[in-house]
Amino acid sequence: MRFAILGAGALGSILGAHLSRAGHDVTMLARGERARVLQRQGLVLNGLSDVKARPQVFDDPRKLRETDTLIIATKAIDTMQSLEPLRNLKLDTAFSVQNGVLKNELLARFWGFSRVLGAMADFSGELLADGEVKFTRNVALHVGEEKGGSSPRAQNIAQLIDAAGVRCVAAPDIRTREWSKFVGWIASFPLAVLTRQITWKYMMDERSAGVIVRIVREAAALAKALKIELVDMSPLPVPSIVRASEADAIAIVTNIGQGFLDKSPEHRMSAQQDVLRGSRLEYEETLGYALQKAREVGVPMPTLDTCYRIVAVAHP
Repeated sequence: MRFAILGAGALGSILGAHLSRAGHDVTMLARGERARVLQRQGLVLNGLSDVKARPQVFDDPRKLRETDTLIIATKAIDTMQSLEPLRNLKLDTAFSVQNGVLKNELLARFWGFSRVLGAMADFSGELLADGEVKFTRNVALHVGEEKGGSSPRAQNIAQLIDAAGVRCVAAPDIRTREWSKFVGWIASFPLAVLTRQITWKYMMDERSAGVIVRIVREAAALAKALKIELVDMSPLPVPSIVRASEADAIAIVTNIGQGFLDKSPEHRMSAQQDVLRGSRLEYEETLGYALQKAREVGVPMPTLDTCYRIVAVAHP
């Protein structure tokens, strides 16, 4: 299958390297120095996988005329501007591994919902200073039809990616999975950015774990108001946290922190990696989007709002 990947950060590089190694026709769409690094040394992974691959690299997305599957792996910042050069691209399917839940709507503005799959990325990596990528977590990439249910194309794409080495499953309830991750992700984002601590440290501290619990409960109330079902899954078992007492909910978070310490002790959220690199943060497209939807449906989110304001001042 022909894959084009817009964005050659950690997730895009992990997918591109594995799919290229598996024999698929892969084109990486990158800019500036990152494009030059890929043209010079190719994609180099270490960590969970040691992979070296040399896919085609375009530094101008307009050079790409057609592909079977387009994967968006840029930050959620300025997504519309990033997609504009691809407006005339001929494709069968597009999906985004970006954080947040706005991404599918933005893709549909270019290619229509009939060509868009939902996706929820539960794998991680870190782009290193030398251009290599450390592959740190390989839980699963979930893909599925926006309207729900299963489809041959979602199953086919999931099978190809899974066979290439990045765990992937076709999900019949992708909207539920996207929002279940989103609720847990926006609860951890402020702590990762503001504390700058490695993941297990702020999760295992009862004070910061308590803040995570409060944001989870606020965001779960928003999902309920939007009539979106949530399930227990990575990064946080949201329904279990919502049902638990304050003390038990904090214990759930600290236990997950222990799991990171045991299994992925070097894991840092991508947002924290951005802070350490001095890159822009995608808080408007994620935290800001949640607060906007909350205002529309009248759901109070005081803890998230406070954290959002502090992040915005600290990282304008």
